[in-house]
Amino acid sequence: MTYRIDFTRRAAREVAGLDRVPRKRVLDAIERLGRDPRPAGARRLVGAEGVWRLRAGDYRVIYEIDDDVITVTVIRVAHRREVYR
Repeated sequence: MTYRIDFTRRAAREVAGLDRVPRKRVLDAIERLGRDPRPAGARRLVGAEGVWRLRAGDYRVIYEIDDDVITVTVIRVAHRREVYR
């Protein structure tokens, strides 16, 4: 079963603003979420119900999984220094 990938406006802007190499790494990681939304290495965020994070090099992908409608919504993509602020 493949999950549909959606982006918030903020996440779409953040991905578009990345340089070419990190953008490719992040987009590859997000594409894999469609096949496996809970891959090894993905962690739930403490204090945020149903929100997960995935490492993609120095960047983090923050996302929600909705198993009822088979959707992964990317909430935020940012450098590891900035993503949790």
